[in-house]
Amino acid sequence: MIVIESRNLVKSYGKIKALAELSFAIEENKITGLIGRNGAGKTTLLKVITGLFKPDRGEIQVYEQNPFNSLAVSANLIFIDDQMAFPPSFTLADILAEMPGFYANFDRQLAQGLLEYFSLNPNQRHHKLSKGTKSTFNSIIGLAAHCPLTLFDEPTTGMDSAVRKDFYRALLKDYLEYPRTIVLSSHLLGEIEDILEDILLLDAGTKCLHLPVSEFKEYAVGLRGKTQEVEAFVKDKEIIHKEEFTREILYAALKNNFPSEQLDRARQKGIEVLPVTTEDICAYLTAGSKGGIDDVFNRS
Repeated sequence: MIVIESRNLVKSYGKIKALAELSFAIEENKITGLIGRNGAGKTTLLKVITGLFKPDRGEIQVYEQNPFNSLAVSANLIFIDDQMAFPPSFTLADILAEMPGFYANFDRQLAQGLLEYFSLNPNQRHHKLSKGTKSTFNSIIGLAAHCPLTLFDEPTTGMDSAVRKDFYRALLKDYLEYPRTIVLSSHLLGEIEDILEDILLLDAGTKCLHLPVSEFKEYAVGLRGKTQEVEAFVKDKEIIHKEEFTREILYAALKNNFPSEQLDRARQKGIEVLPVTTEDICAYLTAGSKGGIDDVFNRS
């Protein structure tokens, strides 16, 4: 079942297009990573999915309905970001006590267990929490709500490394027990790729790639060797990144869409064949140029 489907979606802020002819589909009961650089359109897309923003053109369907001002859609989703606000007089305990009235599947036991595990004071007020503690509490709500569609927009903002790891582990364990459709927006792909099933990569409001993680990991291959040899090998290939380490050594990342036998021939010529991490694939595909930062300093 398709939970979210977008066709030629456009959303602009003045002359800036946050979403530009964006089309994709997200299936039920999968964890999808929404990945992209700052300004790629991730938050705008999530707010269109939730019905908070109305697109300028195109179509967005959530559970086969237009989400804008739709009570039916909003009843089946939760959106977690760092802008969540609650009445100033409410303590964390007060907020959790009210959640079952909004989310029919809210797991009080899980919420209380996570609150204690992360050492959050139930008598604290939400608006007085530090940035990282607020993100942790918001994420607890997102997990415990058990909504059919759960959207996290950079949920680990301000969390330290240990807390982030615990949150990802909690998310995966709870998802395995209560499968649902989860969209997780993040800059830290290296931290979350092991819990993702699909990756939707945005670049300037457009879909760059939408693939299962297993295919994404094999999307590119890296080559490093003498410049003349590497240049000869890549001349008929699709290059996604090229970087000169020295005048004699060249590195190139290529789309991995050619026979593997050719890589054996590259090795025979002394060229190193290297894996390309998912984070590097994202960086290369969304870069403004094909070179590296060293090119800025190359003034010759």
